[in-house]
Amino acid sequence: MRILVIDTATQALSVALLDDGAPIGHFHEIVGRGHAEALLPAIAALPDGGRADAIAVDVGPGSFTGVRIGIAAARALALAWGIPLHGYGALAMIAARAMAGNHEGGPVTVTITGGHGELFWQVFSAELAPLTPPASTPIAELAQQLAQPTLYGTGAETLVTARGHGAAISLYPDAADYPLVAGLPPLPPSPIYCRGADARPMTERSAS
Repeated sequence: MRILVIDTATQALSVALLDDGAPIGHFHEIVGRGHAEALLPAIAALPDGGRADAIAVDVGPGSFTGVRIGIAAARALALAWGIPLHGYGALAMIAARAMAGNHEGGPVTVTITGGHGELFWQVFSAELAPLTPPASTPIAELAQQLAQPTLYGTGAETLVTARGHGAAISLYPDAADYPLVAGLPPLPPSPIYCRGADARPMTERSAS
């Protein structure tokens, strides 16, 4: 079975075409805010244009714009190809990579750069079970709240600097790592934001 994996929830643009869990095509690059322009060409460059039997997409939390771009592309391709689509979490993907790397056991704390001086974060058990819900918390508050010596993710260095101790291991979600989370319950292909949107409809702004 072939699965197209799309991940644009962070500054990384990551796509992979997996055949029975093995990558046969892969693109992973830190593009910043260039997801909209680069995503479809990256998929088209995969074998068979990325054509698959199913699609998995990162639903966040992370960049509001990046999450929406990835989900929109995944929905369009799933509709055009008539194939199933489901989501997975950015925080769980990073936690799985940490556990597959040099993590020495015990809970894993993952942070992702957010907006407005906040970080997205979540704690997972060694079995990848969530010990806390995904949340968005101001950096200063989170620095006092989290005591784990080693932090993982795109926000790890920022948080370690804020609290003045610990180790930071910067990790981005990588579409090729999808087999590490494939056994988790699938998520609906809808964004996980963890906080209110930066932009509000005109009707809401007028009422406030």
